[in-house]
Amino acid sequence: MKSLRSTRYLKDVIAARNALPRSSGLITAATRRNISTRTSQRHILKPTVSVPANPLQTTRHASSSAAPEEELSKTPLYDFHVRNGGKMVPFGGYAMPVQYSSLSVLDSHNFTRTGASLFDVSHMVQHHFTGPGAAAFLESITPSDVAGLPVHGSTLSTLLLPTGGIVDDLIITKLWDDRFYVVTNAGCREKDLKYLKEHLKTFRLENSSEVEWTVLEGKGLIALQGPKAKEILSKLVADPARDGRLSNLYFGQSRYMKLRTAKVGEELPFQSSLLLVSRGGYTGEDGFEISIPAQETERVTEMILEAGGPEMVQLAGLGARDSLRLEAGMCLYGHDLNETITPVEAGMSWIIGKRRRAEGGFLGAETILPQLKPKAKGGKGIERRRVGLIVQGPPAREGAVIRVDGKDVGVVTSGCPSPCLQKNIAMGYIQEGLHKSGTPVEVVVRGKARKAEVAKMPFLATGYYKQEE
Repeated sequence: MKSLRSTRYLKDVIAARNALPRSSGLITAATRRNISTRTSQRHILKPTVSVPANPLQTTRHASSSAAPEEELSKTPLYDFHVRNGGKMVPFGGYAMPVQYSSLSVLDSHNFTRTGASLFDVSHMVQHHFTGPGAAAFLESITPSDVAGLPVHGSTLSTLLLPTGGIVDDLIITKLWDDRFYVVTNAGCREKDLKYLKEHLKTFRLENSSEVEWTVLEGKGLIALQGPKAKEILSKLVADPARDGRLSNLYFGQSRYMKLRTAKVGEELPFQSSLLLVSRGGYTGEDGFEISIPAQETERVTEMILEAGGPEMVQLAGLGARDSLRLEAGMCLYGHDLNETITPVEAGMSWIIGKRRRAEGGFLGAETILPQLKPKAKGGKGIERRRVGLIVQGPPAREGAVIRVDGKDVGVVTSGCPSPCLQKNIAMGYIQEGLHKSGTPVEVVVRGKARKAEVAKMPFLATGYYKQEE
């Protein structure tokens, strides 16, 4: 019976979706504001509503197309996945594990919420932008206060079009005043590289400040996610006195450190080179993302699994990552975000820095900044807004219409059964003005209108390790 339930869940979470999840991120996670550390039991947050006026256009990217197997790229962990029972599928131009033979997708999801899971996110595109003009260049194409980030601080942001639409979401980490580490989505790789090349060329023509851009091809990136992540990784920090302890590395921060094997008495103990360790993730849990040279990626992965043991840490794939990120209220580009959606419509106004709101100067500012002031206060406002939904009956999938009093007022962009809540959850865009918590709506699923209500996101209390203010 357990096998049957797992099979049904796998079909619900994966087969019905046209694309599997992105790893958000580098801190792939997403650096969000006003999220406290876990101090209470998980619960559904009271629904808050928002509904879009017009059907949402959906833009497909590589994450939803299956390239022929011989054309797929491989991460540094491909052979490791195969040896460990990974079920490989095309995603973002790579062969990636959707799950492992050791756990069903459902079990993997639940294990992440109580222990820790290790995800390969090496398909994400890692970049360095360096030079006196690096911050100014990044601020020309994103709405974030990049220059104002603290050293080794990170922020979620968006690449923008002149229309204000989102080209991709990304994480920006300030390594030093003139050096930034950026992670973008695998499914947008070719589009992003073309975009960055074109805008960097324009920036160089119009500015005297130098900017160098390097794509860190072939580098490994793994995400250790879950409430036991800190306990596991702490065993591997080679020199806490030099590199610092994880207890003072907070959500949205990063640090270079070496990791070493935790095996006692090992004849030839392995120690890594300096690795960039970022605290965050794409699951709503505490965790770390670790950027690793290709030749060390498999060994570091093995070290983490050995340090935790199967009782504390398990390998996890794209299937569990999708349901985890949806419970955490995180967007998947090409579904919940695209080039027709602005950051304000997406509920991401917080990424627009205070200084940037006053000065503007970024692509799409003429569209985005007026949207910040609601119509009720005399501003331009927006017509639609991203919201969460709790849906009765079968799970709502991408493209399902949202209705109020028989009128189409929005569309679902992501949806799946929530293993933790035992309810069907969804994300979508709904007409502005229908956004009060608990507002009843209907969602058309399998040709039938199902009862639903708008819900606040994240659907679960998050477990981020944040510094007390």
